[in-house]
Amino acid sequence: MASSALISKLEADVEIKASPKQFHEMFAHKPHHVHHTCYDKIQGCDLHEGEWGKVGTIVHWSYVHDGKAKKAKEVVEAVDPDKNLVTFRVIEGDLMEEYKSFVITIQVSPKSEGSGSVVHWTLEYEKLHGGIAHPETLLKFVQDISKDIDAHLTQAS
Repeated sequence: MASSALISKLEADVEIKASPKQFHEMFAHKPHHVHHTCYDKIQGCDLHEGEWGKVGTIVHWSYVHDGKAKKAKEVVEAVDPDKNLVTFRVIEGDLMEEYKSFVITIQVSPKSEGSGSVVHWTLEYEKLHGGIAHPETLLKFVQDISKDIDAHLTQAS
């Protein structure tokens, strides 16, 4: 059984101008378009198995984090269009060198006042040992991606 000290969660909210549905569509059905919005961070997302927007689909991400080219193979664990939620579980790649498990959940909700949305990122992970840092720089990375995607989605409006 894992030590509870090794299991943790980081969360962050990012306010965006795009609608919840617009942002959700990028990760649920068009993750292969994300690199067009932030090529300095995401170089690509390729379909490995399954189909876009379906639970069980496996995708390969190529990205640059902390100045290094990295890879992640992820399985889509949840897609809920009513809640604008998508969950990915990392199954291979650079993160697995430091984490026994790593799950990323993205949920987008309308702002309580005015137009726009709030993107809620949740990173749930189990570190391989106590010497591994919490992935705060990765949390900042996904927040920055949110802003890049929002700029792309709202540039035409």
